[in-house]
Amino acid sequence: MDTIRIYCKNNDQSYNVPIGSSLWEVYNLLQLELPYPVVSAKVNNRSEGLTFKLYNNKDIEYLDLRQSSGMRTYVRSLCFVLYKAVKELYPEGVLRMEHPVSKGYFCNLFLGRPLTLEDATAIKQRMKEIIAADLPFLREECHTTEAVEIFKAQGLDDKVKLLETSGSLYTYYNTLGDTVDFYYGNLLPSTGFIRLWDIVKYYDGLLLRVPNKVQPDRLEEVVKQEKMLDVFKEHLHWNQIMGLNNVGDFNQLCQHGHATDMINVNEALQERKIARIAEEIASRSSADGKGVKLVLISGPSSSGKTTFSKRLSVQLMTCGLRPYPISLDNYFVNREETPLDANGNYDYESLYALDLQLFNQQLQALLRGEEVELPVFNFTTGCKEYRGDRLRIDQNTILILEGIHALNPELTPDIPDERKFKVYVSALTTISLDNHNWIPTTDNRLLRRIIRDYKYRNYSAQQTINRWPSVRAGEDKWIFPYQENADVMFNSAMLYELAVLRSHAEPILSSVPRNCPEYAEAYRLLKFIRYFTPVQDKEIPPTSLLREFLGGSSFKY
Repeated sequence: MDTIRIYCKNNDQSYNVPIGSSLWEVYNLLQLELPYPVVSAKVNNRSEGLTFKLYNNKDIEYLDLRQSSGMRTYVRSLCFVLYKAVKELYPEGVLRMEHPVSKGYFCNLFLGRPLTLEDATAIKQRMKEIIAADLPFLREECHTTEAVEIFKAQGLDDKVKLLETSGSLYTYYNTLGDTVDFYYGNLLPSTGFIRLWDIVKYYDGLLLRVPNKVQPDRLEEVVKQEKMLDVFKEHLHWNQIMGLNNVGDFNQLCQHGHATDMINVNEALQERKIARIAEEIASRSSADGKGVKLVLISGPSSSGKTTFSKRLSVQLMTCGLRPYPISLDNYFVNREETPLDANGNYDYESLYALDLQLFNQQLQALLRGEEVELPVFNFTTGCKEYRGDRLRIDQNTILILEGIHALNPELTPDIPDERKFKVYVSALTTISLDNHNWIPTTDNRLLRRIIRDYKYRNYSAQQTINRWPSVRAGEDKWIFPYQENADVMFNSAMLYELAVLRSHAEPILSSVPRNCPEYAEAYRLLKFIRYFTPVQDKEIPPTSLLREFLGGSSFKY
C-alpha cells in the first residue's frame, strides 16, 4: 500500500499513513490521548475539516474546542442542525443567526407570528433526533452558477446574492440529509460529533448555547446582556431600513454606485448617536456642580475608544461644557510594585497596576473644587513624576476618562454614582455574510488592529495575530464582565467598514509566511474579507472613527 509521511504537532512524532486517508482516519490510527474530543485540524497551518483527505506529506495539528478554529467548526455544524430542524418544522419560516450575546448566539426565527416556548421545545427535540441519527455533513464543489441555481430553487436569496457578487468562478455548498445550505468554513464529519449544546427561548428569539471555550465539557453559563442585545437590535433595525441585511445586499448597492451615499448616511447616524449621548450627559450635569462630572469610557482593543472620546468632547462643547481628558496611564504604580501574572511577568492589564488610592484622592479633591497636581508616568524610568501640571475644575468642566477599567466599580468606589456617566464602546458588527453566517465582532476589531499595528507600530500581521489571544484573555477578565454597568453603549462598527478595510488588510495579511502558526488565521481572514466588494477610503471624512486605524484623521492621537 502506498503511504505518505505526516508529522503530528500534538505529540511531535512522524508517521507513515496510507495515502488518501482522512484526518479522522489518521487520528484514530495514531491513538492520540488528547484531553478533549477533536473537531478539526490544521494541515500545513491551514484549518481543515476532519474529512479532509491526505495525498502528500503534511504537518498536522489536531484541534479541540479550546482553539478558536475548533469552536467555529463546532458552532457552524450546530447551526446547520438548527437550520435543518427549523426547515422541517416550519418550511415557510426564516431563520437568521444574528450575533453572539450572553455567551451564546442569538437567533431570530420569523414565523409570521410570535415565537412561543412550545416552538423552542419542538425545535430542540428535532435537533436531538438529527444529532442522534449521526447524519454526515457533506460538501459539494461546483461552478458558482450551479450553486446559485440550487439556492434559488430553495428560495435562499441571501446566499444567491452573496455568491453572485463574490466574483468566484467555483464555489461549494453543504448538505445534511436532504437539506442544503452554505457555510464559509469547515464542518464536523457528522452530527454525532455534537455532544454538548442547548437551545432556549430568549426574549423574542432563540439562544443557541455552546460549550465553554476553556472547559469544553460544560456549557457556557447564560449571562444577561440586555443592553448589548438592545444595541444589536437598534442597528439591525437601521440595516433593514437601509435594505442591507447581508453582504450580498451590500455588494449590490456598491456595484450600483451607491457606496458614497451609504458612507455618508452611516457617518451621520453615528454622529447623531454621539450628539445624543452628549446631550444626555449635559442633562445630568447641573449648574450647582452636583451632577455628572466624570465620563468613564471603556471598551475592548481597537473599538475606537480614543476617537469616540474626542468626538464626544466636541459634542459636549456644543452643549456648553468644557471636557478635560485624564489619562489612566499616568496613574500606574511604580514598576517594581506592578502585580505579576501567572508567568511571573508584569501584568500591566491588571486593575491593580494602577495607583487606585492616589487616583481616587485626586478625583475627590477635584470634585470638592480643590486644585491638584496631576502625575505623569515616565515609561522609561517606570516611575510617576510631577511636572507642575495643575488642575482645578469649575461647574462647566467635565472630566473624560478613557481606559479598559473605566466601568469596573473598583476603579472609582468612592465617587457617587450620580457624579459618573459610563459609556461602553465596541465594534458590534451587525451585517452578516448571509442569514446563517454571522461575522464575529472580534474579526472586525482584529482587522482594525492589524492595520493600525502595521501602519503606526511597526508590527507585522503575524505579530498582531500572535498576541491577539492574550489580548482577548485580558478583555474577558477586565472588560466584558463590566460592560452591562454602562449607562449607554456605543457601537463603533460601520456597515461599510469591512469593504474599506479589505484593500488595506489584503497586502498585510498576504505577507504572513505559510510556515508559521499564524498563517491559518491570516488565511481565514483573507478568505472572509474577500466576500466584500472593495470600497476606497477617499470618501471617508477626516473625523470618522475609522481614521484612527487607517490614517488621515483630523484628530491628534
